[in-house]
Formats: sequence, structure tokens, C-alpha cells
Amino acid sequence: MPIADYEVLDPRFARLFNTDAHVEKLFTGCMWAEGPAYFAAGRYLIWSDIPNNRMLRYDETDGQVSVFRQPSGNSNGNTVDRQGRLVSCEHSGRRVSRTEFDGTLTTIADRYKGKRLNSPNDVVVKSDGSIWFTDPTYGIDTDYEGDKAESEIGSSQVYRVDPSSGDVEAVVTDMVQPNGLAFSLDETKLYVVDTGRTHGAQNPAHMRVFDVKANNKLSGGRVFADATAGHFDGFRLDERGRIWTSAGDGIHCYDPDGTLIGKVKVPEVTANCVFGGIKRNTLYIAGTTSLYRVRLMVNGAKTY
Repeated sequence: MPIADYEVLDPRFARLFNTDAHVEKLFTGCMWAEGPAYFAAGRYLIWSDIPNNRMLRYDETDGQVSVFRQPSGNSNGNTVDRQGRLVSCEHSGRRVSRTEFDGTLTTIADRYKGKRLNSPNDVVVKSDGSIWFTDPTYGIDTDYEGDKAESEIGSSQVYRVDPSSGDVEAVVTDMVQPNGLAFSLDETKLYVVDTGRTHGAQNPAHMRVFDVKANNKLSGGRVFADATAGHFDGFRLDERGRIWTSAGDGIHCYDPDGTLIGKVKVPEVTANCVFGGIKRNTLYIAGTTSLYRVRLMVNGAKTY
């Protein structure tokens, strides 16, 4: 049932939004908007404009948008670590970096077994301080989102960086193009998107879920959901464990049981989203050329 900016596919979705709260466009002018990360202490949002090789900053207090960093290493996914620092995936940098409090950049990972990474895409920080990221080939396939190059590793994998040693370990090795990823609220499950469909109709466009053991080893990997419009990309969880994921026609909301219960309709293909605002009930959405937001009746999961 379509309701203005929403589509209810299951009665459970109807209580998650207010029909008077519409999707707002906050900024336009990007080539491919991605990777929103919200900083609660400063009430601002950082996001990536990959082909324009820049990161933008939206100030929630006055609505102003400014350039945060350019060049940005063709940054893609961003997150905030447990200390409140920006962690970014860089396509042309072919690394995962951290922005320190003094503005300097620290390389978290740029190689696996001595070989350069492909083009890190999305990243999440676990409560134990380990950093998990995906490494598809989008940033080296062409010069559009990075620098064209051959893969040194020869495959696209999901990695974990040990917080003590800095060692990089491959934790998922059977995906075509691993993309967005996030932990369940209790961190016993890891959800990972595979956007392999971009590299052939025979490839997947789905989200898988893995069981996370106490030693950070993964098992399982069943398909949690198949994309019904375009493909999934980046996503976030709310405080009840529902998944809000980007898709070809907006943001799709999945119940933890795997049911697609509804959609937030956006007029562009979306790439990612993040919860923000003082109460974490504002969903910021990176659509192809623009940044959007919508106020929901739910709160995002607190991750730090």
C-alpha cells in the first residue's frame, strides 16, 4: 500500500513512520553519493562523493554543506569508531584510513599478504575494536570511481583487522563483489551484501548473514534477502534489529526474520543510509546525486 513517501508491505511497517514526515532533499550536486557517517557530538554528517574525489559535511544545526576533504582518495564507505574518529574506505588510496583528532590520516589496512587491496568499499567497527571491511573491485574496474588497475589479490573478500596486531585476515572469501556490511545488535551475526550482479546477470544481488563465533570466526552464510529492486548496497540497523538498506527505489526495511516489511521511497537510486539526529530517529540517505533525510518513528542502533 503506497502512502506518499512510504510503501507498506507488511502491517509491522505502518507503525515505523508518520505520514506527515516526508523525504527531504538537503543537498544535490554529487555524482555518486555514498558512505554517510553521523557525528553526534558535533551534530554533523560526513559523506562521500566518489567520482568527484571529495567528502562533504552537512551541519545539522544550520543546514550548511561544505567540503570536508578533497581529494579524498575517492572515499566510499565511512563509519565512526568507538572513540568518535572517522574511519573511511578509499578507492584510489586502496586502503582503509582513520582520521585522527588532529586531522592527520592513519592507514589501517592497505595490503593483504603483501598484495595491495582492490578498493575497500564499506567498513564497520566491532565493540572489541576490530575493523571489518569489504574489498570489491569497483574502484579499480575503471577510472570513474578510482584508478583503473588489475587486482593483485585476484578475488574480492571481506577482511578483519585485529585491533592489537593490525593483522589483516580474510573472513569471507566466497563472494563476487562484497559490499555493505553490519553486525546484529548483539554482534552474533554479520550481514554482508553481495552486489556481484553488477558484473554479470548470473551473479547474486542479495544479503547474506553469518554467525560470529567468540573467536571472531564466521560460519553459515545463508542468504538473508534477495534484492527486489536493483541491488542492495550500504545499510544500517535500528534499535530493534530491523535492517534499513539501500536499493534501486529507495530504502527497504527488513524485519529480523527476513521479511521485507516496507520501503521509504526516494526519487533516485540509493547507495547508503545512516541514523542521526539528537535522538537517532532521523534517517540520512545518500541518493545518486543528493543527500536526503526523513524523520522516523524508530531510533537507530547505538554503535558507540
